[in-house]
Amino acid sequence: MRVVLHADVEGVGTKGEVVEVADGHARNLLLPTGQAVKATPGSEDQAAGMRRRRANADAVDRAAAEEVAKTLVPATITVTAKTGPEGRLFGSVGPADVVEAIEAQTGVVIDRRKLALDEPIKETGEFQAMARLHPSVEFPVRFEVVGA
Repeated sequence: MRVVLHADVEGVGTKGEVVEVADGHARNLLLPTGQAVKATPGSEDQAAGMRRRRANADAVDRAAAEEVAKTLVPATITVTAKTGPEGRLFGSVGPADVVEAIEAQTGVVIDRRKLALDEPIKETGEFQAMARLHPSVEFPVRFEVVGA
């Protein structure tokens, strides 16, 4: 059965695509949950409009992510944390702390879930985290943890 997807369905396709699926899959899951509608000439035209809007929104999101990358790649962010006498931190520095420092020092707002640290940081020094703001825009963020 040919259907137009109204949502991203893993293993089937993305929103706006016209796909061929098994009749049972369409009748039992996709159509009742509103994830798809049966393909007709009118619904296929709507799907083309959905794809155009999605492509335009994706281009805007990518451009915004590239602008943020241009700002953050050359910068070194300073994160201040309480330390003991040997440079060890009381607690640790995580993505939320780094994002807070980025916002305070550059004015750029990033979701903490978009910043990947290998592990929480428990000592002072220079580190790097990967930021992935868009599926095709990934860049390193350098930061330094200093004692307070």
